[in-house]
Amino acid sequence: MLDISKLSFAAIGHLQDKYGLLRSGAALGRGCGPLVVARPGTKLAQLESKKIAVPGLWTTACLLLGLFMSGKPDVVPLPFDKIMPAIQQGSFDFGVIIHEGRFTFKKYGLVKLLDLGEWWESETSLPIPLGGIAIRRDIGQKIVQKVDAAIHASIEYAFNHRSETDSYIKKYAQEMDQAVIRQHIDLYVNNFTSELGNEGAEAIARLFDTARDKKLIPQSDLPLFASS
Repeated sequence: MLDISKLSFAAIGHLQDKYGLLRSGAALGRGCGPLVVARPGTKLAQLESKKIAVPGLWTTACLLLGLFMSGKPDVVPLPFDKIMPAIQQGSFDFGVIIHEGRFTFKKYGLVKLLDLGEWWESETSLPIPLGGIAIRRDIGQKIVQKVDAAIHASIEYAFNHRSETDSYIKKYAQEMDQAVIRQHIDLYVNNFTSELGNEGAEAIARLFDTARDKKLIPQSDLPLFASS
């Protein structure tokens, strides 16, 4: 079992018995949610009767889809960068896309039918929690606090020295266009990444409570964060 890991909030919701959250390093914000896309002419009303490609069964994208559909949708997991080509080729009618896909789906001749982030924001008035950093609950509080402080300091340094990370990011980016890389970073790395704060914590708690009400993640009475 890993001591520390970046996970989707959906996955953390399944692992709260063993892991608590750190307050820094999360991906959470507004206007950054997963999109439901399809080929032109496909109707959102058909969603209930079709298999849907998703970027993983324990992703927040899949969890949001289940919340929108009020149950467990008929999904097939694919690597996130394979979803748009699969829809384009007709292997699936629908897909839920994340990351750079927000900016590139039109290149595949696809159309957006639903922004799950916008739907979540309209339902809750809260930002959408996508992923966070989890740490084992049996690790001592002093170490948890040191790790959280180190991640916070690293993020603040990156905010203040943006150009220093460009070559590293481009080396591993799925989408190599520099403009798309910058859009991606500006959208997903924000003040919530530095520190979740009260609004961020409220958004995560709301996501977990809503998902538990619909039995999409297990019940848990443990605190959200690893540190008190």
